[in-house]
Amino acid sequence: MDLFDKITKSMGGPIGQHQKWSHGYFSYPKLEGEIGPHMMFNGKEHLVWSLNNYLGLANHPEVREADAQAAADYGMAYPMGARMMSGNSIHHEELETNLAKFVGKEDAYLLNYGYQGMLSIIDTLVDRNDVIVYDAESHACIIDGLRMHMGKRYVYQHNDIASCEKQLQRATRLAEQTGGGILLITEGVFGMSGAQGKLKEIADLKKKFNFRMLVDDAHGFGTMGATGAGTHEAQDCIDEVDVYFGTFAKSMAGIGGFVAADKQIVDYLRYNMRSQIFAKALPMPMVIGLKKRFELLVSQPQLREKLWEVSNALQKGLRERGFDLGVTNTMVTPVFLKGDLYEATALTRDLREQWGIFCSIVVYPVIPKGLIILRLIPTAAHSMEDVQLTLDAYTEMGEKLKAGYYKSDKVDAV
Repeated sequence: MDLFDKITKSMGGPIGQHQKWSHGYFSYPKLEGEIGPHMMFNGKEHLVWSLNNYLGLANHPEVREADAQAAADYGMAYPMGARMMSGNSIHHEELETNLAKFVGKEDAYLLNYGYQGMLSIIDTLVDRNDVIVYDAESHACIIDGLRMHMGKRYVYQHNDIASCEKQLQRATRLAEQTGGGILLITEGVFGMSGAQGKLKEIADLKKKFNFRMLVDDAHGFGTMGATGAGTHEAQDCIDEVDVYFGTFAKSMAGIGGFVAADKQIVDYLRYNMRSQIFAKALPMPMVIGLKKRFELLVSQPQLREKLWEVSNALQKGLRERGFDLGVTNTMVTPVFLKGDLYEATALTRDLREQWGIFCSIVVYPVIPKGLIILRLIPTAAHSMEDVQLTLDAYTEMGEKLKAGYYKSDKVDAV
């Protein structure tokens, strides 16, 4: 078979097969205008609940000014080259120092991309003799990192400590044979369900087993804990998390990420992480812009307080109206519904066209057939009026779904 014949025949599986009818509306939609709760979609203003702009920093005037001034001062090319060779700067190092202190670690290392960064951390920390234990609902970047691992890996049931302990027992027996170590990977906040990873309970297992813990806290950094330092702060287990990963794409409204740990471990990553050693450094405008974002994250706790005010109001209202939000105990707000693919697309179109509400839709194969998730991402930029409009729309949508309005033989107006 010709390679391209195989590709065009399957289009890469269930998600790719939807592209002919979903592209431009359900997948790869174009949101236009100023980043915020209200943007243009298909020529109409929509209330948007799909942006991970948790603290509303994307269009903060001080951020926009810092970004523009840095671009004017340095251009987008500076610094040229990989950091190890010619692309380092005092601004990169200052950001690393400040991030490390904030999340309670000795040192930190900037990463050009969050997804690539997490994958590369895993690849660099372990070799073929080491064993990985990980949560069953780990993000795709973790799964791709696991695929690069040439050693053994064991998966435990999502947030199930008994299952985790069982897999640690298996990993311990194997590590004793190979002479390797054990790396346990979990998330601080699971971005689909909104559940916190059970970091404290996993850390307690160190009393029984010898392992190191790597936490992907992409959604928790800047949002969780008394100061926003992360989910490990919220659960009072900062010291027990050995390697901490955060991304700039969520609360910092930027691009890139960082890894923080003891200095010796960060130095090891700094000199062995191939995806960073052989890649151009983060552009100076982004680094200086990130410094401003971080400054605001630390100095303006009211942004985080507003995020939680909006989140709590939205989740309380949805639950009072009978919606199933699963086990979320964070700002991530998934609404679980029952229905087929046609109903999922029809009700999403109804929310967008009739109510002007844009949120992300999740269906099979990401979740089992017969289930629908409408995931809402509250931000500090949303208002109580935005919340109320959404509650009104969801109430009507829920009643229509129960009445069978969105079934293929009944719906004609959406």
